Amino acid sequence: MGYSIGMVSPMSIAARLITLRKERNLTQQEMADKVGLHVNQIRRYEAGNAQPSLEASKKIALAMSITIDSLVFDDGERDPDEDLRLQFEALSQFSPEEKKIAKAVIEGLILKHDASRFSAAG
Repeated sequence: MGYSIGMVSPMSIAARLITLRKERNLTQQEMADKVGLHVNQIRRYEAGNAQPSLEASKKIALAMSITIDSLVFDDGERDPDEDLRLQFEALSQFSPEEKKIAKAVIEGLILKHDASRFSAAG
């Protein structure tokens, strides 16, 4: 997802960690203790000098009661494009059988798109 001039720039993992820690009124040491990491590692993450591994991200998410997605992605970053939002909202009203059919159609379109893209690249 690209960002145009005038839009809010995406928040980095470092900024999210700082915000998360401050919202909980924790020092870096307290956060490190709670997460089970060395305080220097928390400092490196917050300074943007290192990125948490998947295992460290999992520890952070569990200790801070958040999802890994909220640590990695900006709000709405994984939401459907605006031009598809209404269609996806309408799908939520479908019966389970209709949802199953809609899912199969969407999966078929995705496979067709991927096949076209890979055959064009080769």
